[in-house]
Amino acid sequence: MESGKIIIKGGRRLTGKVKISGSKNAALPILAATILIPEKITLTNLPSLLDIQIMLEVLNELGANCEIGIGEVIVNTANLNKYEAPYEQVRQMRASAVVMGALLARFGKAYVPLPGGCNIGLRPINIHLDGLRKLGANISLEKGYVKLSARKLKGTVLYLDYPSVGATENLMMAASLATGETIIDNAAKEPEITALADFLNKAGAEIQGAGSDTIKIRGVTELKSTAWRIIPDRIETGTYIIAAAITKGDILIEEVEFDHLHTVVTKLEEAGVIFEKKDSQMRVHVQKEISPVNIRTMPYPGFPTDLQAQFMALMCITEGMSVIIESVFENRFMHVGELCRMGADIKVDNHTAIVRGVKSLSGTEVNATDLRASAALILAGLAAKGETQVAGIYHLDRGYEHIEAKLTELGAQIKRIHSKETLFEGE
Repeated sequence: MESGKIIIKGGRRLTGKVKISGSKNAALPILAATILIPEKITLTNLPSLLDIQIMLEVLNELGANCEIGIGEVIVNTANLNKYEAPYEQVRQMRASAVVMGALLARFGKAYVPLPGGCNIGLRPINIHLDGLRKLGANISLEKGYVKLSARKLKGTVLYLDYPSVGATENLMMAASLATGETIIDNAAKEPEITALADFLNKAGAEIQGAGSDTIKIRGVTELKSTAWRIIPDRIETGTYIIAAAITKGDILIEEVEFDHLHTVVTKLEEAGVIFEKKDSQMRVHVQKEISPVNIRTMPYPGFPTDLQAQFMALMCITEGMSVIIESVFENRFMHVGELCRMGADIKVDNHTAIVRGVKSLSGTEVNATDLRASAALILAGLAAKGETQVAGIYHLDRGYEHIEAKLTELGAQIKRIHSKETLFEGE
């Protein structure tokens, strides 16, 4: 893992334009879904991220042929010959669990290690397994692996106890090749769910209702070769919106899906951020002090948990008090202690954080504990006085493409260093 640091000299107002990369959280399940299609699939606008690399390695280990280009990949799973997902890759990334449904649908068997990823909560996969069991799978747990088998999956009515994104994706993929009709009630409604359904439909699936509470899937006998462009990353978009706000900057963000950001934009407008939208571009700027705003993270279309840490960094420098309630993951306030090291005034009581704004943050050495905390600490460093050093940056490469280069283009003084490197020229 990357042992270096991100070094930021804060206090610079960000200006200019930035292009949003393809969505990691849309690309990963679509890559898994190529298992269902024993032909060539071309995916474009694919972000260059560690998590994407890991998923491609999973496909390679299963026997797929992946031709990787700049921003695209051609996946051919015609010669897929394994149904056991590789331990080393799956343990690094929770999203790799979505290969379960696809492997089970294609081979009638799947043998998948229990997944890993960011340490932000337990996130059990029982919702996935309960749904697959109702579709006809026999399931057992063996020494850290999930073993699944089914002579033939059969459509049924499923109700999810929680609108889990991963479970909805797994069940939608499995049901695509099942016999008869499957209904998923209380399904996740995230844009990435809709993107997966649209991709599968283009390949010949029959899925209706993605993006609503109820998804209907009529199983088909086969899926066909197709090409697909990955949607823009709404979490990266939100991160750059907050970068503009926290530095009182003026940024033009390109490749934006406005409909995916309604709640985020509404809350930031309430805080005083100004948005101007045209075509697929969004200008974000600030003309006054940011006001404190309360948020509660919720499944989509609520405020996304993946932007909670970044939003908290912004609230740290408001004039007043804000309340942030984390209702999705039980352990997603690990960035609080690091923000307090920078001078923030935050008190946590269970799932609630009380943030009292301070006049300014001060640069210091901090450690990133997960992907979105990494982004939050960089945002705080952009606004802080002096120099901030962010360690634990290997998390960043899982979800942000070329973040230092993009921020540098916007005027930030930011640099990644490895051991024994100088911090900036002249030092």
